[in-house]
Amino acid sequence: MHVVTVVFTIRSEHLDDFRAAMARQAETSLRAEPGCRQFDVCYDPAAPTTCFLYEIYQDEKAFRAHLATSHFKTFDATVAPWVASKLVHTYERAWPLP
Repeated sequence: MHVVTVVFTIRSEHLDDFRAAMARQAETSLRAEPGCRQFDVCYDPAAPTTCFLYEIYQDEKAFRAHLATSHFKTFDATVAPWVASKLVHTYERAWPLP
């Protein structure tokens, strides 16, 4: 399994719009992408402009397919001006085994 984590720092004036767009993105990814196994969206209660994603894809190919979808491209372009920073890491899940 291919794991992706993302930490966004959102500009506070765009927080509500970002939250709505992120919820739509997560729901669409899970519904429309067979290789997307998990898409968790978390916010830090102590720092509400910090958003953490934990995504699991069947494999790296499924993640690359995710990046090529129109819904991801639209989301990415829409939220880009709302984001102060974005940090992405990828991993291969070792446990539990698929």
